[in-house]
Order: sequence, then structure tokens, then C-alpha cells
Amino acid sequence: MKKTLARAFATVGLTALMAGSGLAETVIIGNFGSPTPMQVARAEKKFEAATGWEIEWRTFGSGTEVIAAMASGDVQVAELGSSPLAIAASQGVELELFMIAQGLGTAESLIAKADSGIAKIEDVKGKRVAVPVGSTAHYSLMGALAHSGIAESDVTIVNLPADQIAAAWDSGQVDAAFIWQPVQSQILQTGTFIVGADQTAQWGYPTFDGWVVNTEFAAANADAMVAFAKVMNEANQAYLADPAAWTADSAPVKTIAEVTGAAADQVPDILKGFTFIPLADQLGETWLGGAAANMKTTADFLVTAGRIDAAVDDYSPFVTTAIAEAAK
Repeated sequence: MKKTLARAFATVGLTALMAGSGLAETVIIGNFGSPTPMQVARAEKKFEAATGWEIEWRTFGSGTEVIAAMASGDVQVAELGSSPLAIAASQGVELELFMIAQGLGTAESLIAKADSGIAKIEDVKGKRVAVPVGSTAHYSLMGALAHSGIAESDVTIVNLPADQIAAAWDSGQVDAAFIWQPVQSQILQTGTFIVGADQTAQWGYPTFDGWVVNTEFAAANADAMVAFAKVMNEANQAYLADPAAWTADSAPVKTIAEVTGAAADQVPDILKGFTFIPLADQLGETWLGGAAANMKTTADFLVTAGRIDAAVDDYSPFVTTAIAEAAK
């Protein structure tokens, strides 16, 4: 217990909520800065109100960065894509998936430059494709190549974080990119949609963004984690109740644009590219209930693709349904 507390103080850089001190715990939460409903709750500080934490939101450009931050103890709660989640679990990082942030459909897609000669997935052979290596977008790209019978060695994979892809695109360094929003909307202005993660999922390579928590932190902060999940669920439900009301000039969309830097007129279409799942529905086999099996399938593919050395036999220790059960 002393070792756990010492590590929490040292690595999270927090001031603990000591008895009678009145000082709130500072928790660093990682996210990808995606234009999603939770950004409204974030801006309104609803997470702080529900958990009692002081929250520092840290934006990451790839799942690889999130894994490193969680493995080091810098970050205790974070958004993480399904592919890097499988990588982290295979490496023994002490984390648990506790809810699905969103299913990834056309919100992650392969976009080709108009003058690249790429009109379909088979045309990427011999081309330069940008993607954050180790991300869900990378997994979807590898799945698309495998489905089309294209060896990864036949494509030049350019490993770039999301925030550098638009610049590489504009400077002519790449021919295409498999990337998420809002970068996708930026490059679509001079590019062509080729295939989305909704299609690669149908080909057998499903992806999602999930929320993960350090295992020990979750045990020590059970009530706060349930409160966190409730706020996240309420944010998504606010959108699901009336998606048509989230127009470019609506208050929530303006807030999302302000927080994320996405253009307000693009946010409504970006939101349509995601699948937001109520917590009560996440407990079934499609999502949390089947997450361990999904991780195993993903990890086995990554081993075959040479991205990780080995998969583990059982990924169930890296998934918890207790938080969702209590928060639904």
C-alpha cells in the first residue's frame, strides 16, 4: 500500500485529498482531442464536479504515446484505441478497459491525394501512406492491405503523429493517409475518400476507442471512476437524444469546436462518423462483453504482421465491467 501511494504521488504529480486538508487530487487524463460529445462535459468541468478531482487533460497524438505515459505512471486514465490497447495488454501494462468511448466508422479513413493515382485500396501499392504506427488507423490500414492481398512491404508506411500529417500532406511527402478526425476533414479538402474503418470492420478488423484506467488506481478510486463513467455516458446520451440538433451553430457544437480546434461546420458530419454506445448497451458481447476476445484477435493479427512479439492467452484481466455496471 505504501509503495502504491508513493508511486501515485511521484508519478501523477498530484496533491492527495488528505483528511481535513481540502486539497483536491490532480489527475492527468489522456485523450486524443477528438470532436466528440465528452468535450462539452469537459469544457463545463462536469468531470471535476462529479469526481472531486482537479483534472489536467493531456492530448496525445497516438496510442503509442498513451501506452508509454500509462506504463510510466504519468497518466492514470486515458482514451486508447483498440489496437494499441491490445499492444499494451500484450506487453503487460497494468490497465483495464472500463468503457467504450466510441466505435470507429468513417471517423477514421484512408484519404488519397487527388493527384496520387489512388482510386481504390489496391492502388496504394508502391505509394507513400502516412499513419500513426501502432494506432487503430494503422491496424485498419494493415487489415485493408491484408484483405486486398497487398504485402505491407509493397507500401511505404510513413509513421507520423496525427498533428503532423496535414503538413506532410501539403508538402507532398505522402500520397495518402489513414487518419482520424479532425485531420481527416482537413486533408479531404484536397483528397478523396477511399475506405473507412466501418468497411475494414466488415472485413474482419473492427476498431474502437476505449477508456482505460490503471488497475491499482481504479481499485483505490472506485466511486470516482463510476462518477467519471456516468458523466461520459450522459455526454454521449445528450447527443444520441437528438443528433439533428447538433448543428454548426448549436451551443454544444461550438463548444466542441472551441475545445478541439475543429471547424464548427465540420463537427456535425464528424460526429456522424462515430458510433456512441450507451453504457447499458456496452455490456453485451459486441462491446465490453466481447472486448477480451477482440483484443486476442487483434493481438494475434499484430503478431502475424510482426508488430508485437507475442500475444497472451487470456485478455480478460485487462477488461472490467464493474464500472459500467455501476454507472449505467
